Amino acid sequence: MSNLAQFDSDFYQSNFTIDNQEQQAGEQPQPASFVPSETLMSTGYAGQFFQPASNSDYYSQSPYIDKLGIHFDHIWQKTWTVLNPMKPADGSIMNETDLTGPILFCIALGATLLLAGKVQFGYVYGMSAIGCLVIHALLNLMSSSGVSYGCVASVLGYCLLPMVILSGCAMFFSLQGTFGTVSSLVIIGWCSLSASKIFIAALHMEGQQLLVAYPCALLYGLFALLTIF
Repeated sequence: MSNLAQFDSDFYQSNFTIDNQEQQAGEQPQPASFVPSETLMSTGYAGQFFQPASNSDYYSQSPYIDKLGIHFDHIWQKTWTVLNPMKPADGSIMNETDLTGPILFCIALGATLLLAGKVQFGYVYGMSAIGCLVIHALLNLMSSSGVSYGCVASVLGYCLLPMVILSGCAMFFSLQGTFGTVSSLVIIGWCSLSASKIFIAALHMEGQQLLVAYPCALLYGLFALLTIF
């Protein structure tokens, strides 16, 4: 029992008094008084205030779609060059790896064939890839400067536009006849003439247009067979 009484006396024994509490209360920090903004500004700050940096060329930069390599003015010029076989081709614009138009024209050709009741998407893409490889090899053998595969695919894809027109006509009437045969021959000549004209202008192969147009005509002839039959 003596141990328990000693524990109680130690537990309740404390040196804390009311005087200490009042002294601690008196030592609490007082809230800072309000300082006018004019007093702060009059201290003469010698540094520089932060200002966001402005780029004067920000609004003059090219659109992001141009950074992706999509130039609508070039697409229109190439398309117009294909639609007008007599129009001279600009070699500086044609010698570009622009696949936006060719992909759209391939999709359009497959879509028009589908609307005509022919599911030929695989043949369109397969023949396009193999044909580009063959034409690419022939042009590298015939020209001294050489040409990239992307440039060949771009030119052949743009020149596929007349074939899309022929495929659109097949949606409304059959091409298995004299009119269809003549129309197909005209479209094949149109496509091959436009493609060879562009290749000659881009690769500076003067006097070799017929040699370039012949393999192009064979390639577009395969697309015409898909369209007719």
